[in-house]
Amino acid sequence: MSSDTTIIGLAELEKALDEFPEKLQRNVLRGAIRAACKVIADEAKARVPVLTGTLRDTIRVSVRIVEGVVVGSVKAGSRVKGGSGKSGAGRGAFYAQMVEFGTAAHFIHAAKGKALAIGAGFFAKTVAHPGAAQHPFFRPAISTKLTAAGQRFADYISARLDKLNQADNES
Repeated sequence: MSSDTTIIGLAELEKALDEFPEKLQRNVLRGAIRAACKVIADEAKARVPVLTGTLRDTIRVSVRIVEGVVVGSVKAGSRVKGGSGKSGAGRGAFYAQMVEFGTAAHFIHAAKGKALAIGAGFFAKTVAHPGAAQHPFFRPAISTKLTAAGQRFADYISARLDKLNQADNES
């Protein structure tokens, strides 16, 4: 999956951003990357199949600095801090990848000394799972919103630079 995205004026934004101190640059970049990732996350939330809402509630954005580089990511499925409402948002959804890519038919084995409950009153040591069809939500979110995310990134930086320039002009 590859997509080409062109954002007009990004070179000018980068040049303007270079005129500010490094810490301020990182803060502006963190906000811009968070804004861009949020576009993808919102689209993924709109596309994810919802039964209980747990998987949808685990879709989130994180931004951090790794070796001096601002890195943003959109994640789903692993544990999230806090929350324990009806949808189980605090417990996470380990199955995000299984929903996105589907699963092949496989056997599920009970732990040693345990049994698997199947319906009401039926137990087994092993069951044959037929597999699950894929229901992509992340890949389509990225492919349909990549340009919009890039534009949100540029718009965020532009707005922050305008605000900073306005504050400089007032002082």
